[in-house]
Amino acid sequence: MKPLLRWLTLVLLAAVALELFFVLRIALMAVVDPQSTSFQRSEIWAQLHSRGSVRWQQQWVPYAQISDHLKRAVIASEDDGFVAHEGVDWNAIEKAWERNARAEAQAQARAGKAAKAAPAARPARPPKIRGGSTITQQLAKNLLLSGERTLLRKGQEFILTMALELFLSKQRILEIYLNNVEWGEGVFGAEAAAQHYYRKSAARLAPAEAARLAVMLPAPKRFEKTPGSAYLAGRTRTILARMGSAELP
Repeated sequence: MKPLLRWLTLVLLAAVALELFFVLRIALMAVVDPQSTSFQRSEIWAQLHSRGSVRWQQQWVPYAQISDHLKRAVIASEDDGFVAHEGVDWNAIEKAWERNARAEAQAQARAGKAAKAAPAARPARPPKIRGGSTITQQLAKNLLLSGERTLLRKGQEFILTMALELFLSKQRILEIYLNNVEWGEGVFGAEAAAQHYYRKSAARLAPAEAARLAVMLPAPKRFEKTPGSAYLAGRTRTILARMGSAELP
């Protein structure tokens, strides 16, 4: 038993040390801009593995040099309670669970009808699962964590989200997020996105351009390849209408 207990103790100490390392890195981000994120490094590896080269666009710009239209659009689209919550929006999570439950029930009902009509038919695709992650949670995940979906990783995300909210201001969280979020294959940050799609700086984005960029965020690579998407156009109009009520930090 003693060797086992010793081994478990070492594992626990290593886990605590790792979390402390992450927290210290977050505290440092109050004054130092992060050079890269865990998600970006995984994208570099994926590009090297698939094509043997790296396509990359990114340029850090200060918060003041990012259009307020883009800030409002991203908040309206991704996290309309960003300024008010403390990192986790429990109401949004509850609504997401309800939406997912309804989507799963509807998918099962359709699958049942299809099976009765054509027993040999190909099974229906599972419903798209939507989360209730805030901007802070997304930043915690992309900055320091892997893309796997496990309870352990979700627990880490919660701890790092709390650390981000503790050590950084809302303005700083949004600044880091907007400078690192993915907007296409190898396109990271607001400045690179503005240059890539509109050939202008992030400071000069018009409201409609900002709304369109915000709508791309859940699936930027897909929307980069389908710029004429009807969903993209319709959702852009919706976000454009909501931007006026989005509160900035």
